[in-house]
Amino acid sequence: MLKSAASLVLALFVSLPAQAGAADMIADGTFEKGQDGFWAAGGVALTRQRGKLCLSVEAGGSPWERLLGLNDLQFEPGKSYRLTMTLDAGEVHRFPVTIQRNAEPWTPQASFEAATKAGKIEFSSVFTATETDPAQIIFQLGGAKKPWRVCLDDVALREAKAGDTKTSGTKASDTKASDAQAMAAEAAARKRMTALPALVNQAGYFLDGPKRATILSDATGPLPFKLEDADGIAIGEGMTAPAGFDPTVEANTQIADFSAFATAGEGYRLVVGDKTSLPFSVGHDIYGKLRVDALSWFYPQRSGIEIKGDIAGQAYARPAGHVQENPNQGDTNVTCLTGKVAAKLYGKDWTCGYTLDVSGGWYDAGDQGKYVVNGGIAVSQLLSTFERGLVYGDGASPVLSDSLSRIPENGNGVPDILDEARWELEFLMKMMVPDGQPLAGMVHHKVHDIKWTGVPMLPHLDPQLRALHRPSTAATLNLAAAAAQGARLFAPYDREFAQRLLAASQKAWLAAAANPMLFAPDSDGLQGGGDYGDDDISDETYWAAAELYITTGEARFLAALKASPHWAGPVFSPAGAFDWRSVAGLGRLDLALYGDNLAPDDKAMIMASVVSAGRNFLSLQAKEPFGHIYRPASNRYDWGSNQLILQNMIVVSAGYDLTGELPFLNGVRESIDYIFGRNAMNMSYVTGYGSVFAKNQHSRWYAHQTDSTLPNPPVGTLAGGPNSTLVDDVARARLQGCAPQTCYIDDIMAWGTNEMTINWNAPLVYIASFLADAR
Repeated sequence: MLKSAASLVLALFVSLPAQAGAADMIADGTFEKGQDGFWAAGGVALTRQRGKLCLSVEAGGSPWERLLGLNDLQFEPGKSYRLTMTLDAGEVHRFPVTIQRNAEPWTPQASFEAATKAGKIEFSSVFTATETDPAQIIFQLGGAKKPWRVCLDDVALREAKAGDTKTSGTKASDTKASDAQAMAAEAAARKRMTALPALVNQAGYFLDGPKRATILSDATGPLPFKLEDADGIAIGEGMTAPAGFDPTVEANTQIADFSAFATAGEGYRLVVGDKTSLPFSVGHDIYGKLRVDALSWFYPQRSGIEIKGDIAGQAYARPAGHVQENPNQGDTNVTCLTGKVAAKLYGKDWTCGYTLDVSGGWYDAGDQGKYVVNGGIAVSQLLSTFERGLVYGDGASPVLSDSLSRIPENGNGVPDILDEARWELEFLMKMMVPDGQPLAGMVHHKVHDIKWTGVPMLPHLDPQLRALHRPSTAATLNLAAAAAQGARLFAPYDREFAQRLLAASQKAWLAAAANPMLFAPDSDGLQGGGDYGDDDISDETYWAAAELYITTGEARFLAALKASPHWAGPVFSPAGAFDWRSVAGLGRLDLALYGDNLAPDDKAMIMASVVSAGRNFLSLQAKEPFGHIYRPASNRYDWGSNQLILQNMIVVSAGYDLTGELPFLNGVRESIDYIFGRNAMNMSYVTGYGSVFAKNQHSRWYAHQTDSTLPNPPVGTLAGGPNSTLVDDVARARLQGCAPQTCYIDDIMAWGTNEMTINWNAPLVYIASFLADAR
């Protein structure tokens, strides 16, 4: 999965600032002691001379490719702060300055535009903090036609005085004009929002489930609505219920509830005033088809194998990628990253004297990188889809079928979803350091190009050299968890492979225990792939121990579980129950659903925690005008918000599996409405589903938007969804000031909102399978 280049280099040149006095948060802002802590990256050189910090900035690049930054600032939400500095340059330049979170998802708290002139200029601006998380100041300096230079002095950051809102460099008349423009823009945005029709699940509603739509309206009282059939004949009517102001859309909301309607059909529409919704069905099998499409999506993501047109569709046929055929450098003989970049990332003492065949596996997203931590959670959720169907599907779930998806292995005697999972599991085991080498048993964090490629770029044409990155404890525990899970599920079908998985899992567990602090750096994202840094492996340890204990029943793994801070602590967040970085929730769910070798009291405690979390999510959902299970901090939508919604739904689905209580099932049924169009974009985020759907997800080979000879993404592709942090140039240019739920654009280069990834489609497979099976 791609990351913001600005975000990815932030830890590369970090120097922690010395403690400043209470009045000023910036140490040595006069640059007299060399203790200021500022860092630079991506073509910015720093010198400290005569009490100034001087920056020499290379020409070209995007703004976020030339950076100056200062980390580890601590703000108090609700308090106002003033940033001041003197800028001394030889010419006019304008550049953004952002206050943002110190780590993913790099949530911004404030953004300003600074300017230089020929000579000195004072900068001063006030902002109000919104987060308690450690923050950083980022100067985005790229994009100039020629190299330029600027010196900073008297940089200060202090709590603003009461009533202090003055901003230097802006005339009062300019401020009024700016305010008027902002108010006009806000009014225009509100007008666009309230002009939307009723927002519905365009894919359709269950015959016996909740059927609700969301209306954006300035009306304060209930509104009449009617339900029309495909011929435009009114077949039902009702009154909406006002649901209040929603800050994620910055508009007032109403809900139309037509759950009592129970006639199957297609082409239904809701009419409110003079606006008519997009069409939808009632009672048709939507999710059985989605399960097939979302799972079949993984086949053309495969690396190291020809993608056949008679299986994937002729538009998606392509030669095998990364198999060492000119001009491709390939994955069959890959050595470790070397040179200056490796030295900066890992230290001069780290190297490896071997090459590995790491062919196979799935391409992570729309680039050609392969990342173990993303692969681990993705393959685990496919395995969990199968295990849930096996245990809770009464033996009749189609997920057990050997002809479920569009893959070459149909009819080989193994369920298709396990065949697909095996393609990734084999790759994950190839990433292990061989015996006899330093760090034997550890798992390389990732493999990808040493430089970014452009769009479009089919995998077999990728000319860049590939490199292994240093093993990490997180990657090693990901393999331990996923392989242990796979071992118990493959045992009835391929005992030899199951034994190989279990051996690899146990070997990885021991290697991680011997190297508990080998963290992946947060700083190499300009080198052809995302970083996936993670310096807390307590959750990976818990997850791996859970899967190993469920599979083996060995006391040592139970002891590790009970020693974990996650054994009885909270593991599910309303902002996202789990993702690649926070995986404790995966272990908790599998212990609750499949931990039959736990003692009764322990099993009861684990099950109760999951059911309680599910009830909490339902309480949250009841307050959401759009019916989805998601409410992040400060109402800002995070990167991959759609998959975070799906992960929360998985927790609620477990509540249903554990209790059989209908509110859990209906909660999942309603939350999926958001994904298929009951959202402020009036768009389905799954390709091929609904009348208006995402179809330009960021990809180098599904690149029809840039090359008409290439296809759009396959049916069943999930788009990442709204992202309040505008990390790509398209979003910055077209989404400035967006309400959180509208921070989305269906553009191939809007990778911050419109990615597709393996660990986003995997939970879509899980939820589609759950909804298709649960009755």
